[in-house]
Amino acid sequence: MSRFEEAVIAVLRSLQPGDVVTYGEVAEEAGFPGAARAVGNILRTVEDVPWWRVVGAGGRLRSPSIHRQAELLAAEGVLVVKGRVVSSRRGITLPP
Repeated sequence: MSRFEEAVIAVLRSLQPGDVVTYGEVAEEAGFPGAARAVGNILRTVEDVPWWRVVGAGGRLRSPSIHRQAELLAAEGVLVVKGRVVSSRRGITLPP
């Protein structure tokens, strides 16, 4: 596993219920600003990370299973409207 992969996985595992971050924020927190797409690749290959807490820029849900992602986020108290996170404990807060 590369240093990048280890750093991204550590950031993902540190997310708590109700946290929502963008791919870019994960990359930046991992120490690799600008590597948002590579974060997406890791989410597709690593199974034991909270993938549902990572969204696209502007709060848009981006997983292959958007409905499942919305369900998991809602169960954590995150408000999702029309496929976009409106508010969360940490991260994105957009007007409805």
